[in-house]
Amino acid sequence: MTVSKQDGMNYAPKGKPNPVVKPGEFVFAAAALDHGHIHGMSQGLIEAGATLKWVFDPDQAKAETFASKFPGAQVADSLELILEDNEVRLVAAAAVPSERCALGLRVMDAGKDYFTDKTPFTSLDQLALARAKVRETGRKYMVYYSERLHVESAVYAGQLIREGAIGRVLQVTGFGPHRLNAQTRPDWFFRRENYGGILCDIGSHQIEQFLYYSGCQNAEVLHSKIANYHHPEYPELEDFGDATLVGDNGATQYFRVDWFTPDGLGTWGDGRTFILGTEGYIELRKYIDVARDPAGDHVYLVNKDGERHFAVHGQIGYPFFGELILDCLNRTEYAMTQAHAFKAAELCLKAQEIAVRIS
Repeated sequence: MTVSKQDGMNYAPKGKPNPVVKPGEFVFAAAALDHGHIHGMSQGLIEAGATLKWVFDPDQAKAETFASKFPGAQVADSLELILEDNEVRLVAAAAVPSERCALGLRVMDAGKDYFTDKTPFTSLDQLALARAKVRETGRKYMVYYSERLHVESAVYAGQLIREGAIGRVLQVTGFGPHRLNAQTRPDWFFRRENYGGILCDIGSHQIEQFLYYSGCQNAEVLHSKIANYHHPEYPELEDFGDATLVGDNGATQYFRVDWFTPDGLGTWGDGRTFILGTEGYIELRKYIDVARDPAGDHVYLVNKDGERHFAVHGQIGYPFFGELILDCLNRTEYAMTQAHAFKAAELCLKAQEIAVRIS
């Protein structure tokens, strides 16, 4: 597996091909290439057997560069061409966050499933529109919560929890630091209206993981904070955020996200997750084991059987993508339920909405 070490925006894991369909059986298109996550989204689908037929972006040069990395993909001269192609079953997109919902509504109206980068919405009104459109069309509005779906240590933690390795999950603590690399960011990245706020954006990863690992169907945001501590030249940027939640089954969460990864770290962020259960605990060192191992995907497990370390880099794979393809074909919900995808989005929006701004 390879990833970009410097910039989480271009995080694009490459795993072992594990196709669940034959070539041409599941055709998709990529559109709106505003965020680099579209590379990881497309790569994951292709490794699971999907066929990338079309690529579209208003910036044709950007679309051509993207297509050159995926042999066989054609550059479409309009979004309508993709939406009118009956062979295309799903559209994967990484638009400017504030534009993701409107694009999804168009995709679902065209009778196709939609797979968007996180965060899927920047307002609760957008979420309401998407929920209504899913009910109306029966199409999927799936979300690329990459920090769980496209990280082998995070996938393995889910397997351990399902096997009962730590008993009932009581608390999830997450740390999601990112490297800013301000000079490489597009203008929309610094506009609050476009990116939605730090809890809405990268905080969505943390809340999704909490719901998944704890088995919560719903949760309440008890408290949240945001700040711009160190970047006055970008007045609408929030470079720090945190929140505390309690789930409907009593499990709790604290998470912190920030843009303060120092230049000396060998990757774009020292992402870590701590999961406490009634019979043990798990620690994930997702992208690096600081000063010990530049590779990521370290899982530490402590329970009644003792202390164990699993280095799972290149060992687990990314089952979400194959499951998503089969869900689209069979109209099932094994990869992720629609309720789960929307609940994670709702809670990050609420955390953003009630956040105390530290000045």
